[in-house]
Amino acid sequence: MPMGTEDRQRLAPLFDGLVAHVERGRYPFHIPGHKGGRGADPAFRAWIGERAFWLDLINIAPLDDLHAPRGIIRDAERLAAEAFGAEHAFFSVQGTSTAIMAMVLAAVGPGEKIIVPRNVHKSVLSAIILAGAVPIFIYPEMDQAFGIAHGISPDAVERALEAHPDARAVFVVHPTYYGVALDLPAIVATCHRRGVPVLVDEAHGAHFSFHPKLPPSAMESGADAAATSVHKLGGSLTQSSLLLHQGRRIAPERLRVTLSLLMTTSTSYLLLASLDTARRQLAVAGEARLQAAIERAETVRRAVRTIPGLRALEADDLPPGTLGLDPLKLTVHVAGLGLSGADVEEWMRAEGGIEVELSDLYNVLFLFSLADGDDAVRRLTDALRRLSEAHRQNGARKPKPILLPEMPALALSPRDAFYAETERVPLEEAADRIMAEFILVYPPGIPVVMPGEILTQDNIDYIRANLAEGLPVLGPEDATLRTVRVIKERTPLR
Repeated sequence: MPMGTEDRQRLAPLFDGLVAHVERGRYPFHIPGHKGGRGADPAFRAWIGERAFWLDLINIAPLDDLHAPRGIIRDAERLAAEAFGAEHAFFSVQGTSTAIMAMVLAAVGPGEKIIVPRNVHKSVLSAIILAGAVPIFIYPEMDQAFGIAHGISPDAVERALEAHPDARAVFVVHPTYYGVALDLPAIVATCHRRGVPVLVDEAHGAHFSFHPKLPPSAMESGADAAATSVHKLGGSLTQSSLLLHQGRRIAPERLRVTLSLLMTTSTSYLLLASLDTARRQLAVAGEARLQAAIERAETVRRAVRTIPGLRALEADDLPPGTLGLDPLKLTVHVAGLGLSGADVEEWMRAEGGIEVELSDLYNVLFLFSLADGDDAVRRLTDALRRLSEAHRQNGARKPKPILLPEMPALALSPRDAFYAETERVPLEEAADRIMAEFILVYPPGIPVVMPGEILTQDNIDYIRANLAEGLPVLGPEDATLRTVRVIKERTPLR
């Protein structure tokens, strides 16, 4: 009798295949040289356990090959595709960054345009450099109250496609680091009407497919490809991710080729096994465990509403063009205590015994997952109350308005800028020069100028104004911002 979906999802063919291979007891005259941990440092082996070494294997014939899977890896990828609502799933042992780069390389080539948010992950820009593609940037929606950037709106995507009808792909981030979900179904519909594929950085949304209270996943929204970090909130080991695919706007064979082009041939079977078993757990028990995590996160969120000087980012705070907020991401605004996010991160480490996910100028982000129990709720709630009691007398710190400068013109593709001969000049003399490095201002962490763009006098004035306000300005080799690196030759974009 054929297996149903639920029964199939209880299987872990890759993990079980590795265990079966180990239990056969064949002696390894092959790498890795630690050979089941016997050749490893004893202290390290004792700390992590022998069994981790037993599964640290290589792509010998019985264990399949990630670059051309025909056995247990193929079976595990098919189960992952089914669980995540995709037609195809490809395992990545180099994180979501490599999966993102594979998507971009599969979608665009030299001189072709790709529409991207201005605040994309550096892996997107790395892929654009490798592809020789031309980025068309869109500013994300800004949150003035919290001093952070959200996602791009469907209207912004529509305008970009009207201005650039020859764009070959649209890249979006869903959800954002802070857990804000875009109206991805509307963006996908807009793009597909024009035959343009949608690529999604879903690094922070691996769990979306497994609970009805969470925003729709990239695959549920109709995206063509998505890179998702199962290790972030799905329970697998760090650096293990999935590249998901559906439809025919991008050929799945092309994705396999570009992923293989970038992926190590020294595949970590520990990471692969963790993907296989994390998928099983999400498919079989994910909804119940996510429900418990959501309830615990909401308990802390309710507590924050009662703590003087603190404010949590809520779904009601989000702008039009978004679909909701991941309840497992708790962004706490700390400006009401007169502190920066970095101040609070350090206080949490030293006084609260807690490490946070991130901090920015005004906020601290706490992340909940399947792992957290009631003790985690008590520890965080207690720490937040003690933080408020220790600092409420400071007085509030009003976030400064985020005024984004006009986006600079692109004079060279990022690839040409990367390979061009450069020189260093004083910032005050860099107006109308083509930049060879990034300059970012926090908040909101969006580049003022990127390699290949023409730095304007307005950009310089904006940078100077932010420096005068004491805001972090990052990116250049010269951290003092007295000088910047520019392209020697002013070659026009071809």
